[in-house]
Amino acid sequence: MKKNVGKTDKIIRIILGLIIIVIGIVFKSWWGIIGAILLITAFINWCPVYSICHICTSKVEEKKVEEVKTEEKKK
Repeated sequence: MKKNVGKTDKIIRIILGLIIIVIGIVFKSWWGIIGAILLITAFINWCPVYSICHICTSKVEEKKVEEVKTEEKKK
């Protein structure tokens, strides 16, 4: 699994995850599960939806992509 969740994205996921979990507990609904999924994806730095859509918010991965494109242009 390559990291595809960046630092800012991770912080947003943690905050939203906690808020959604609290809402799920307060209203006794299944929303808490969605919040837990956001927390899990934040802590493992990988999102399956991002993988399917070829999205990457991780700067490390963006640098690698740019390096590959630069090398391809040199050829």
